[in-house]
Amino acid sequence: MTSALITGATAGIGAAFARRLAADGHDVVLVARDVDRLREQATELHDRHGVEAEVLPADLADDAGIAAVEARLADTKRPVDLLVNNAGFGNKGRFLDVPMADELRMLKVHCEAVLRLTAAATATMRERRRGGVVNVASVAAFVPRGTYGASKSWVVQFTQGAARDLAGSGVRLMALCPGFVRTEFHQRAGMGTDNIPGWMWLDADKVVAEALADLARGRTLSVPDPRYKALMGVVKLAPRGLLGGVSSRAGRKFGPM
Repeated sequence: MTSALITGATAGIGAAFARRLAADGHDVVLVARDVDRLREQATELHDRHGVEAEVLPADLADDAGIAAVEARLADTKRPVDLLVNNAGFGNKGRFLDVPMADELRMLKVHCEAVLRLTAAATATMRERRRGGVVNVASVAAFVPRGTYGASKSWVVQFTQGAARDLAGSGVRLMALCPGFVRTEFHQRAGMGTDNIPGWMWLDADKVVAEALADLARGRTLSVPDPRYKALMGVVKLAPRGLLGGVSSRAGRKFGPM
C-alpha cells in the first residue's frame, strides 16, 4: 500500500486525483482549508474504497500552513509516495486592478508552497529511491498572461529543472498543464464561464487519468487532450508580440485557465 498527498483536494482536479488514487488502492492525505469538506471527503473515500484517508487542514497562503504540510511530507514513519501540488486560484482583473496583497498571495501558493513542498517530499523520496511529484500548472504557462501565467510558467520550469537534477534517483517529477477544466475555479474567482466555447472544456477525471499515465511513462510535462496539444503547437510557432496581444484579449474574455 502506498500513499499520496494532494493539496487543494476538496474540489476540481485535486478531488479527481483523490478519487482516482483511492480507487487504485492508495491511502490519501487530503490537504485543503475547509475542515468540514475535508472530513466529508475522507469519510466517503474510506467507505467507498477501504483506504486510509487522512485529513490535514492547511492554508498554503500562510507560512504555518505550508510548514504543517512540509512536516507531514518529512515524516519518514508515514512516507508519502506521491505528492500532487494542486492548490491554486485565479484573480479577477488586469494588472494594477488586482490588489497587491492578492498578487503576492498567489505567488505564495503557486510558487513558494510548490517549491517548499516539492523539496520536503523529494528529500525523503530520494532516500527511499522511489516516489513522484505532480505539480499542477496550466497551459497559461506558455502564453503572456500576467501574474497567473507567470506563476504557472515558473511551476513548469522549476519542475522540469528539478526532474533533470533528480534523474536516476528513482524520483519522478512532472508538470501538469491542463486547459479549461470544469471545476469551482472560475466560480471562486468570480469569473463567468458562459462565454467559454464548449470544446475548450476538459473533464477533471480524464485529465487525471492522462496525467498519471504520463507520469508512469516518465514524462516531465503533461498537456492533456489532443485539442490543447494542438493549440500549444500553434503557440510555439506564433510570434511573441502577436501571442501577447491574443493572450491579453483571451484573458479578459475567458479568464485564466
